[in-house]
Amino acid sequence: MDMADVTLSATPKGNGFQATVTYSSGVSISSAEAFPTKAEAISAAAMKVLDMPDRLEIFDASDAEG
Repeated sequence: MDMADVTLSATPKGNGFQATVTYSSGVSISSAEAFPTKAEAISAAAMKVLDMPDRLEIFDASDAEG
């Protein structure tokens, strides 16, 4: 069984940091806005994951098929 991963990260953007969510499938979603701190960017990425539960359900569906 493959392990499913979700990575939350913050990278410099302008005067702040950009939030990015990366799924083990290679799909990544980055915020359009910049956040003042890394912590705020990572928190925003976490909220984005929670706002898109269908992305996480795909992990469960692939486990059920395997």
